[in-house]
Amino acid sequence: MLKKYVIVTLVAGLLNLFLAASAFAGTTEDQKAALAEKVKAGIAKLGTGPNAKVELKLYDNTKIKGYVSEAFEDHFVVIDAKTGAATEPTYPQVKQVKGNNLSGGVKLLIGIGIFVGVILILAVALRD
Repeated sequence: MLKKYVIVTLVAGLLNLFLAASAFAGTTEDQKAALAEKVKAGIAKLGTGPNAKVELKLYDNTKIKGYVSEAFEDHFVVIDAKTGAATEPTYPQVKQVKGNNLSGGVKLLIGIGIFVGVILILAVALRD
């Protein structure tokens, strides 16, 4: 009986190996275009102004750090906070984006959470 299950399992494995459909990834250009659209959506969501801090890594391994001052259809402007120098990368040039922009509501909730945590710690400490 065990021999029968082993044979059926081996046959099923071989059939799966030979008859499985290959999954083709998109071309490099398609992948870069999809990433450029994600970058564009991310920059739009992040917004503009000194609070829209961003760290970029371009395909030529250039790193840009600053804030997004303007966003256009084909490129955006990043201002370095230290030097004030403006850089205008296009969306397809960007390999990686790290953004940091918390809305006022999120900041308020974080503040309330910290306040409640401190009150609870004080209540437990003074309970004795």
